[in-house]
Amino acid sequence: MTSKQRRSLVEHMIDEYRASIRQCCDLVFLSRSVWYYKANPRDDRAIRKRMKEIAAVRIRYGVYRIHTLLRREGWKDNFKRVYRIYKEEGLHLRSKRPRRNRSGAHRLERPMLKRLNQVWSMDFVHDNLFNGRRIRFLTVVDNLSRTCLALLCGQSLKGTDVVAQMEQIVAQRAAYPERIQVDNGSEFISKALDKWAYENEVTLDFSRPGKPTDNPFIESFNGSFRDECLNVHWFLSIDDAQKKADIWKDDYNGFRPHSSIGNKTPNEFESFLDKENNSFDSVKVIIKDEQSRHSARSSTLTKSTENIDWSSTNNSSQSDYSNKEKIPDFQTLDLS
Repeated sequence: MTSKQRRSLVEHMIDEYRASIRQCCDLVFLSRSVWYYKANPRDDRAIRKRMKEIAAVRIRYGVYRIHTLLRREGWKDNFKRVYRIYKEEGLHLRSKRPRRNRSGAHRLERPMLKRLNQVWSMDFVHDNLFNGRRIRFLTVVDNLSRTCLALLCGQSLKGTDVVAQMEQIVAQRAAYPERIQVDNGSEFISKALDKWAYENEVTLDFSRPGKPTDNPFIESFNGSFRDECLNVHWFLSIDDAQKKADIWKDDYNGFRPHSSIGNKTPNEFESFLDKENNSFDSVKVIIKDEQSRHSARSSTLTKSTENIDWSSTNNSSQSDYSNKEKIPDFQTLDLS
């Protein structure tokens, strides 16, 4: 039983039985100093408002990403306060994707990711226009940096369309991938893609039928793409869907933090890898440090925070709220 519950019980006993405070506190094992303590919480209306704004725009962002965005804007509030406000405001995600009980075994040994353009992944995502017409998106990501390389929308995409998109990505990045992880879709087993891969010495790594866990990077990306873009937009035409997907791709690559790469954006992570003075070993150290901080924050969630003196923390986050950087709302842009 928490101290708050004990206080409520003492109040009930005093009102109903007219017992003394001392007797009631002794009966429920509550210290009288706790009973007489008067909390003096700091004014957190500014950060509450900011968190609600972020949650309203980024509807699939949880407490960890919201805390990362607040830190990026200059707020000094620690994770425990952010999590407390997050719970009090009811900002929890409404639906959660189920966790898999088992991790699928890979058919082939997968190489350790050490450099950009080493391994790409691609897949198709299906959706509908406003009138029920089916459309598809070709999604391509770099497995190391999590960068979204392409979002191609169309009604009927064939193997030749995939090859044309690959050539466009290669021209932009000035490099061919060593390996591409794909499923056994008809577009990926086509002669056109096989010929392109053979001529450019690219290995096509096919996942086992019925085993999407063989290609986890693109599956994770597809889930984010559906949650944060497809499920929140109406598409009037293929051109409209392509335009909105491109806006979301720029937001995904340039703004959205990724916990798997040290809460950096893919663009920031690629820029870091491009520096000559930084090796991949130093990148792993940064990611490991960020993951350890993430684990430390998670461990605090199992502890009660009822008796924490919130007034003793740093008050520097009460700076002028009007000067805070606003998150670009790609969902409300004029896309007409």
